[in-house]
Amino acid sequence: MVKKLLIAAGVAALLAGCGSNVKLDPPIQGDGAATSTTGAGTGANAQGAGQSSVTQVQAGSGGRDMAGPAGVGKVVYFDYDSFVVKPDYQPVVEAHARFLQADRNRHVVLEGNTDERGSREYNLALGQKRAEAVRRSLSILGVSDAQVEAVSFGEEKPAVAGSSEEAYAKNRRVEFSYR
Repeated sequence: MVKKLLIAAGVAALLAGCGSNVKLDPPIQGDGAATSTTGAGTGANAQGAGQSSVTQVQAGSGGRDMAGPAGVGKVVYFDYDSFVVKPDYQPVVEAHARFLQADRNRHVVLEGNTDERGSREYNLALGQKRAEAVRRSLSILGVSDAQVEAVSFGEEKPAVAGSSEEAYAKNRRVEFSYR
């Protein structure tokens, strides 16, 4: 009986340690397959939160045209559990906006990513929120919505392997992928 209680207490402690106090609105429903949701976020990180759609895509470089604005980074990094585009990355977003406005036939996929902490569903939602935040920034700068697609890879496509803060920081990102 004592052994069962210790196991139950250990499982409860493990589950409590995996939680996060960040609430993403709307919650993910279903089995993690492609889900479409609509709603406004709450909390400090929800600035400008609106409609989002979680799209499951295949990783790989099929059909990619790696061209983008010359001399400009293709990655926007985020703080832990945040989907707010930091002022440090505003010049990167602005350069991509100018590039897309110069050629209205050019399309970009914004690939939202997270570190490995959190559940698969939570990370897919957070990655989508990050991609949508960059998409909204581009839209505000005049880029046509038809030119931009926001997708989430969640934790499935790490830039750096490892469980250090340095690795986590490199994995919390949105990448610009031109097509």
